[in-house]
Amino acid sequence: MNDAVRQREALKDDIVRLASGDRSALESIYQATSAKLFGICLRILGNRDEAEDALQDVYVSLWRSAGRYDPERASPITWLATFARNRAIDRLRSGKVQRGAVPVDEAAEIEDTAPLADELVETGQRNARIHHCLRELEEKTQDSIRTAFFHGKTYAELAEAKGVPLGTMKSWVRRGLAKLKRCLEK
Repeated sequence: MNDAVRQREALKDDIVRLASGDRSALESIYQATSAKLFGICLRILGNRDEAEDALQDVYVSLWRSAGRYDPERASPITWLATFARNRAIDRLRSGKVQRGAVPVDEAAEIEDTAPLADELVETGQRNARIHHCLRELEEKTQDSIRTAFFHGKTYAELAEAKGVPLGTMKSWVRRGLAKLKRCLEK
């Protein structure tokens, strides 16, 4: 079992422990995921203070809903990354936060979590598979999923940009993600 698989399994176990009320599991989860989740929040919000607040919201949400985690539906880091994305977007929706670039002096303080060479190979293969499966989708669905998940756009922003109702956009993305999942499971 390689390190990435071991880490994923440990994270799954920690979420299960947290769901059963083990408070120490939250610290383990935080240690394993905070740098990555902070990066997601910072990328979407562009403001270090707001990203830190969003990250705190992620762990509060996790504390409340760890019991809803289903390892059959998503890897633990994907599930947590979705929390981070959603909390950051919620902050943007509040209207109190404006997107902006991270000042260079603050960017230098962000922890370097660069993966090892074997992890890069594994990640590259996984990414190639994801992009292959994305190309199998209709262009409008492919574009919507890429924009939502890679650029942090909300469904409302996507619907407005494409000139379609919000429900239609949500359906496109939901059906597209289902097709993407089936393709990835092959």
